[in-house]
Amino acid sequence: METQTRQLADPQTLARISRLELRARAVVEGVISGMHKSPHRGSSVEFAQHRDYVPGDEIRHIDWKVYARSDRYHIKQYEEETNLKGMLVLDESTSMDYRGENSPLSKREYASVVAAAIASLLVRQRDGVGLTTFDNGVRQFIQAGSTGAHMRLLMEVLEKTESAPKTDISETFHDLAERIKRRGLLIILSDLFTDPDIVLRGLQHFRHRKHEVIVFHVLDRDEIEFPFKDTSIFEGLEGEEPITAEPNALRKEYLSAFGSYVDALRKGCRELNMDYQQLPTDQPVDVAISRYLAQRLNHR
Repeated sequence: METQTRQLADPQTLARISRLELRARAVVEGVISGMHKSPHRGSSVEFAQHRDYVPGDEIRHIDWKVYARSDRYHIKQYEEETNLKGMLVLDESTSMDYRGENSPLSKREYASVVAAAIASLLVRQRDGVGLTTFDNGVRQFIQAGSTGAHMRLLMEVLEKTESAPKTDISETFHDLAERIKRRGLLIILSDLFTDPDIVLRGLQHFRHRKHEVIVFHVLDRDEIEFPFKDTSIFEGLEGEEPITAEPNALRKEYLSAFGSYVDALRKGCRELNMDYQQLPTDQPVDVAISRYLAQRLNHR
């Protein structure tokens, strides 16, 4: 287990991504003074706007400089600075166990490394992070926290994850959307191997709840490029019957279908105002995360 912990929380990976802030672009709820803006008005740190004085308002909130210029009473309103609540959503279906010959990690292992790195980054920013694992439903649901003990719990869960044969993404996302009461940041880590319409219906529920969502589409290079050449037996990882096939005869059709599938996911996420990022498992984790976060900050 110690070897797994070192791999999941590799200091070099964490050091390279810690320079970049993962800030929510949307207004999020929270109660602790921190880095992120809340929709709750209060007498906190950052001025938001003026409004007309009405009887019953506290005199101490009157802007006397504005009164001196306009001879009218105006109240200063502020935005609280609050901590982000992040939730990592990790797919544990058996399709995530696939590992091609040229990939150092299976999709599930790779997703766990990414989850551990982002969790550490969020906690370093004084934000909270939780973890949900799922297959044909929500398996574990850990509320957001930011303490050392909480991080050790997340690492332990990530190390001990075991796969199950089926994934029900739509029902899982609907269930999860109902469980998370406050708006925050959801980070999906999955191969999303089901009908794109089903995936997008589930994601739409998160947007209805006003969450910000990042979709990390974790794929093996074999799935992206279909490099197989010899007649092979293709085994389904979620209970499907094995199929013997000639790859050269299938490649063109497979790549066309796969391209349409990815395009549908990317377009759907864009229409829902969600980030979609493909993560091939042969790409170093620190490079993948750093590149995404740099793009994210540049587009703010």
